[in-house]
Amino acid sequence: MEYLQGGRENKIGRVDNAVHRPSGPWTRSVHALLRHVRAVGFTAVPEPLGFDDAGNEIVTFLEGEVSNYPLSAAATSEEALVSAARLLRAYHEATRAFLAQNPESHTWLLPSQTPIEVICHGDFAPYNVVLNGRQAVGIIDFDTAHPGPRIWDIAYALYRWAPFTNQQNPDRLGDLDTQIGRARLFSDAYGFPAAQRHNLVDVMILRLETLVNYMQTEAAKGNEAFIANLADGHHLLYLADIAYLGEKRPLIDRGLQ
Repeated sequence: MEYLQGGRENKIGRVDNAVHRPSGPWTRSVHALLRHVRAVGFTAVPEPLGFDDAGNEIVTFLEGEVSNYPLSAAATSEEALVSAARLLRAYHEATRAFLAQNPESHTWLLPSQTPIEVICHGDFAPYNVVLNGRQAVGIIDFDTAHPGPRIWDIAYALYRWAPFTNQQNPDRLGDLDTQIGRARLFSDAYGFPAAQRHNLVDVMILRLETLVNYMQTEAAKGNEAFIANLADGHHLLYLADIAYLGEKRPLIDRGLQ
């Protein structure tokens, strides 16, 4: 088995064209989602292949490049930004009919958000988008998928793709004007109406606050991954970005129109 690089060291492995990943109570719902979107023509997601003897899920490997931080030149390009936005829109459209299929029978890692419009990916960031050159061609890691409004997914995507990070964050890309320009480009490519963008910053802040609370709750339960994240100060980066978004809210709101 070849272990893949990413956020879970030596826990995600590849054998030929199959990826073996840790599973959870939500995985069967994720597999049902993946089967559905592929059946309606959205094939830019892994195909679920069941489970191995150790209980790990098995999905097909998507060919291409995935960039973690620091992001590659391809991942920060406008071509990747625009194609990623279009890919997210196509994915959202493919999930709409899935919502009508006994939604109460599904289990998700994260709680549903209202109003329910689509199945959010939950972590639509460059490290979960597969590139072919500078074109976004695939989406991976659906562990955080859950029902919710489009804006819930879009807001977090903008945070990651603009990215709206404070100027001391080593992962920033340019100044505030650059961030706003990239966010507007992403929103336009997705087709998110300008009239609905006035509360994007508020949703970004709420999304990050929810993430920090989740990290702290999981750490309190003894989740070793989140205990390590808090010890490394990951939550402090999010808190600094929350403060940055709050400070720059008026400028971002005007710039996204």
